[in-house]
Amino acid sequence: MDVSFGKRYRPLLPYLALAGMVLAVAVFAPFLTPYDPNAQNLEGALAAPNGTNLLGTDRYGRDLLSRVIMGSRTTLCASLLLLLSIATMGSFLGAVCGYRGGRLDSLLMRMSDVFLAFPQMVFAVAAAGALGGGLGNAAAALAIVGWPKYARIARGLALTIRSMPYMEAARMAGTGTVGMLWHHVLPNIAGPILVTAALDIGTIIMELAGLSFLGLGAQPPTAEWGAMMNNGRSMLQTAPWVILAPGTAIFLTVAVFNLLGDKLRDVMDPKQLRTCE
Repeated sequence: MDVSFGKRYRPLLPYLALAGMVLAVAVFAPFLTPYDPNAQNLEGALAAPNGTNLLGTDRYGRDLLSRVIMGSRTTLCASLLLLLSIATMGSFLGAVCGYRGGRLDSLLMRMSDVFLAFPQMVFAVAAAGALGGGLGNAAAALAIVGWPKYARIARGLALTIRSMPYMEAARMAGTGTVGMLWHHVLPNIAGPILVTAALDIGTIIMELAGLSFLGLGAQPPTAEWGAMMNNGRSMLQTAPWVILAPGTAIFLTVAVFNLLGDKLRDVMDPKQLRTCE
């Protein structure tokens, strides 16, 4: 059993290692930056990549490599905290609605229908604009429009689980609603929710960076990849490295987490696993 378990999850190791490296850069960003990411040097503004500034400098002479490294902390921490909040809140509400049913189920599902009726990014831009600028408000806007998907998934799974024989046995044994949710419903929906969350990491990163690119997210002088691209968009022809540095960081990070999510889905899906074999 242990050998089979290890063989099944072994394909995840390279992707976990890559994701771990990205997260390590974010965690230890203050110790990895060669220069102060906010230190200005107008005499060296818009310097092309060279031996001193490996990725060049921006319009204020700030080292782009330092800002990209520090921006990884801002972008990744905000994205992961946002994902954790919407996955937890949405899954809990969906599980409660699916297990209990009734008026609460009807009310919350109709609310989720309203949010799902609009394109998510358009709704997020409107919500972020109403809340005002700032990374916290941008994250709150994405949380407002992000929870219905997890609620829908959790509700569907809970509806299936509540009719299982072991659920009836637990009810006959005197287990209350809280115990049923905590010990039987939530553990059994955790796998699909985890896979969905892993696949959503890249999307959350791009959406948060997109709001910052539009000026609705992180504000100067905070080092954040979307805001850095916004600051460099007018110099795409004269100093392309200013926008390419954070853009490449977003591309590579999203690619790593998308690959991890795809492989995690394959590993945790028995039908897909048998097909791959």
